[in-house]
Amino acid sequence: MTNVQATIVQQNGLVPHDGGLGGRSPDATLLAAIPSPSQGVWMVGGFPIRGYALSILVGILVAVLWSQRRYAARGGNREVVLDVALAAVPAGIIGGRLYHLATDWRTYWGPNGTPGDWWKITNGGLGIWGAVIGGGLAAWAVLRWKHLALAPFADSVALPILVAQGIGRLGNWFNQELYGRPTDLPWGLKIFERVDDHGVLDPVLGHSNGHVIAVVQPTFLYEMLWNFAIAALIVWIDRKFRLGGGRVFALYVAGYTAGRFWIELLRADTATHVFGLRINTITSAVCFVGAVIFLVWTRSRRRETPEELQT
Repeated sequence: MTNVQATIVQQNGLVPHDGGLGGRSPDATLLAAIPSPSQGVWMVGGFPIRGYALSILVGILVAVLWSQRRYAARGGNREVVLDVALAAVPAGIIGGRLYHLATDWRTYWGPNGTPGDWWKITNGGLGIWGAVIGGGLAAWAVLRWKHLALAPFADSVALPILVAQGIGRLGNWFNQELYGRPTDLPWGLKIFERVDDHGVLDPVLGHSNGHVIAVVQPTFLYEMLWNFAIAALIVWIDRKFRLGGGRVFALYVAGYTAGRFWIELLRADTATHVFGLRINTITSAVCFVGAVIFLVWTRSRRRETPEELQT
């Protein structure tokens, strides 16, 4: 979700004061912190160019091109990836939004919620698990229609999806969202107050006035780097052991959720809690266990040959 600066202050007990952190004057830590973009939206000819949307689009492009290469290496037709993408991308966006609305409904329909914002995807708010489920169902439907096996395709797209997720996290940087708790680490992230041309608070379309509201854990950066590192590790494992039968996809799920679990523990933005834990922490734990069970259960599976792509 997009978290306005006033919410950051309220949740973390911070008091904006002369560009300092929590009422303190700027110090060496603040000066060394990572800055957020001065704005997340640029108007070009009256049309808004959003950093969040651009990050997602770049991630999708990288995922499609790399998936085509990986699927062809497994004996598949590169054009199938594009056919699946045309269905899976919009289905993934819809699924991601529905997951976000379901797990963070208080933002829109709870006390002090903004129900009119439920459809504003460009402001942020796409749940990765809803996107995977929505996109996965669409991919399954297209492949079934084409009489192609799902497992080789899933193994081909797993790594590109993981990297695309990392690229997409840059959108959270532009939106100043999904932040962690306040920190004095030298790589802390500055959260700026954004206002419109009249000085009125506008966290989405506004621009920075130079005032630092908080310095927080850059959880978007942690997840981005984690995704890239796990993707590189799985590339090596896949080449060494020639995994098949959906095991690359299972490794993706296990690796991603392992990182997402500890990153969620650092976050401080508003979230639905279940049993005292953030909902995404629980989801990550459940998906991790499921992926590990699948990997153990399918440990004897080999990579499919091109002839076996046909169902």
